[in-house]
Amino acid sequence: MTELQINVKTPGGHAIDRAEVIVRWKANAKHPAERYGKAVSTTFEMRTNQDGIAKVPAIPQGSILIQVNAKGYQTFGHVFEVEEDEKTIDVVLNQPQQQYSAH
Repeated sequence: MTELQINVKTPGGHAIDRAEVIVRWKANAKHPAERYGKAVSTTFEMRTNQDGIAKVPAIPQGSILIQVNAKGYQTFGHVFEVEEDEKTIDVVLNQPQQQYSAH
């Protein structure tokens, strides 16, 4: 099991509060689902605090999908391989790209 801390910031280093953070554990060959049973939570949905931090309760180690959504920023999604007992993951959300028209 691992405990994650996710820090969500702007490219300028400012914290983004109230960002939606979704964390999903994905079983793999090294960390099979049968090893943990049904009593272990593998999906969490939370929001960052005013410091841009979301703390995830204990989740199995292995492949962990992290998605972050915040109003006014591009959506972030990435699968991380987590093998440590505690890990801090820094996420930088960019401004949305400008829309272009082909007409």
